[in-house]
Order: sequence, then structure tokens, then C-alpha cells
Amino acid sequence: MLDVLANRTYRHLFLAQVIALIGTGLATVALGLLAYNLAGAQAGSVLGTALAIKMVAYVGVAPIVGAFADRLPRRAFLVTMDLVRAAVALSLPFVNQIWQIYILIFLLQSASAAFTPTFQATIPDVLPEEKDYTRALSLSRLAYDMENLISPILAAALLTVISFHWLFGGTVIGFLASAALVVSVRLPQVRTVAKRTGSIYAKTFRGMSIYLRTPRLKGLLALNLAAAAASAMVIVNTVVYIQSKLGRPSTDVPLGLAAFGAGSMVMALLLPKLLETRADRPAMMTGAAIMAVSLAAGVGVTQLGSPYEWPALLALWFAMGLGYSMTLTPSGRLLKRSANPQDRPAVFAAQFSLSHCCWLITYPLAGQLGARFGMTAAFAALATITAAGLAIAWKVWPANDPDVIVHTHADAEDLGAHLAQGELTAATTHSHPYMIDDHHPRWPGERS
Repeated sequence: MLDVLANRTYRHLFLAQVIALIGTGLATVALGLLAYNLAGAQAGSVLGTALAIKMVAYVGVAPIVGAFADRLPRRAFLVTMDLVRAAVALSLPFVNQIWQIYILIFLLQSASAAFTPTFQATIPDVLPEEKDYTRALSLSRLAYDMENLISPILAAALLTVISFHWLFGGTVIGFLASAALVVSVRLPQVRTVAKRTGSIYAKTFRGMSIYLRTPRLKGLLALNLAAAAASAMVIVNTVVYIQSKLGRPSTDVPLGLAAFGAGSMVMALLLPKLLETRADRPAMMTGAAIMAVSLAAGVGVTQLGSPYEWPALLALWFAMGLGYSMTLTPSGRLLKRSANPQDRPAVFAAQFSLSHCCWLITYPLAGQLGARFGMTAAFAALATITAAGLAIAWKVWPANDPDVIVHTHADAEDLGAHLAQGELTAATTHSHPYMIDDHHPRWPGERS
């Protein structure tokens, strides 16, 4: 897997991602302490509002940026977003009012919503070979999982010698280092083949339109919902389950989260080899099925009682981590297959926005179910949502999903150059890798 790091451009981008993620993790810890410093017992409410603002920024900003990202110099744009994030992080230690936190969080997360999809859409152009790109996706998944393990440990170590305000300094350094690494390489800039016309609204939702007209991506959206339901159970209810239901110390909470992260990391290491022999669809469906079965098994785990419930929960979280990584890690391959290079930023932005819509639904749902009806009900309800997502994906994403499709253009006027692409089998019929674009407004066989 590490062979892909021999590519200098990708190596620098990967290091930029890792360093920025660690900086963001430090900011997460520092933000919680800052909220407690300002709001005391109401800190949970402040952080809940901040999380909602983060999701609103992710859902609302990403499609707008994705509409125009292909028109902007990639390197300059990514560096600018890193500098914006560094400037916001530098301002956070000086906050003395709660409303200031909300404004700065919106600016910070808006910059992240602009940076992340553009960054993700750049990697397929840096690593055009699918084998290399698959390895890069697994490394990216590992980076996220490692950040979840390393950042809290690093923050705890730093807090023994510095105040929490200085943790924001680590965030600033992370974003500046990320910007420096991006500056150090030359990024491929996709040339737009033709100037697009249409309203700002149409350009903004172009990525969404492509996404929602592509069967495999509609399946991906359903799988996003399945993964969001499973991960919400872990992220929202782990601390409540361990401390309130099991009565275990707070030091066991990181162990529970680490079990989920360990499962995700193990699968990320196995996937590149697995995807050499298995198609994306069966692999991702299997991952969703693992999550659904694990959540359903959670109903039984809640009835075990001591001393078996704690190790059973760890095993359950590990299994869900396996399924989560198996479901979502290959998603970049689907996005790459489903969009022309000039449309990739918009389609990656659509994935970023729509996937966070799923979490915006499942995070509060998991919390409310656990608080009002208990862990057994939360497991059962979220298992049902995960299974429903899997069933929808199975239905809308055909098992026969070739890249190259023979299709006919009803109106061949001004399509001479396009019809010359691929293999021409008749006057207006040809075959090539099919993607929704100006020449192909809908998927073959589907109604407009």
C-alpha cells in the first residue's frame, strides 16, 4: 500500500492531509475546553450548536464551491483555504463571547467545506491508475482513523505542560504546514472543454444533478445513510453506554472508540487487495450488511449484563468499524468513474454535502433514541435504518453496472466530435465510458 507514496506529489498531499487532520483534532479538544471555560455547565449546549453550525456549513457551502472549483487554480485555492483556516484558529484563543465561537466555527468549517472536496477531487488526477487510487483511498481512511487515536493522546500530553489555549497554536501550525506542502508541488489543473452556460443556480447544483441521475451514486447515497446510522450509534452513544449503562470509568470510553477505529483501520489495510478481485458494489454491500447485522446484534448485547456485556460491546464496535470502512472507503472510486474530470470537483462536493446531510439526520436521532428509550431501542431503530439504506442501494444500483455503455443520441446535430469518441456502431450510436454530462443528460433506460 505504501508504494503509492513514491509519487512525490501525492506524498506531499497525503502529509498535508495528515498534519491538517491532527491540527483539527487538537482544535476539537481545545474547543470543548474553551466552551466549558465560557459556558460552564452549558458547554454541551454550546458544542451541540457548534456541531450543527458545522453541518450547515458542510451541507450549504460545498455545492456552491464545487460549482466553480474547476475554474480556479487548484493549488492557489487549496492554499488560500488553509490560510483562512489558520487565521480562524489563530483567532479562537481570544474569544470571550459564545456568539464569537459560532461565527468563527462557521468560517472555519466553510473553509473546510471548500477545501476537502477540492482536495479529494485532485487525487484521481494525481494518481490516474485505479490500483494506485484505491491505495490512496485506503491511506486516507487510515489517516482519519489514526487522527481519532492520536489527536486526543497528543492533546492530553500537551495539556500537562501548556494551557488549552495553546492547542489552537498546534492547529495553526497544522494548517500552515498543510499550505506549505501543497505549495511545494505542482497540481494538475483540469481544462474545461467548453464554457458552461446557465444560471448560478444551475452551476451550483450541477454536481447534485449528476450525482442524483447516476444509479451507482444513488446507491452510494443510500449506503451513506446506512453508514451514518451505524457511526452515529458509535460516536453519540459510546460514552453514555459505557459510563451510564455499564457504570465503567471514563478512561474506558477511548477504548470503546478505539475498537471501532481499529476495525476501520484493519479493513482499510485489507481493501486494496480485496478490490483487485471484487467489484465495488458487492464489497460495499457486504460492508453495509456487516453494520446492519452488528447493530441488530447490539439488541442482544444490551441484555447480556456483567461481565460479558463490555467485551461484547468492544467486539461489536470492532465489527462495525470493519463494515464502515468497507462501505465508505471505495466511494471515491465510484465518484471518479461517474464524472468527467472537469465535473469531479462538483460531484465530490455533492458527495460531501449529501453524506453530511445523512449525519445531520442520524446524529440527533441516535442521541434522542438513546436518551428517551434506551440503548436497546437505539440499536433496533438504527439497525432498521442501516438495513433500509442497504435495501435501497441494492434496488437503485444495478448489479450489472458497466463503465462502457452502448447508447444512441436522438439528435446528432453538432455532435460530430463527440460521436467520434469511443466505438461508433451506427450513425448516431456509439459506446464509451458513460457519465452524466451535457451530451448525456440522463442514464440509459431511465425516464427523464
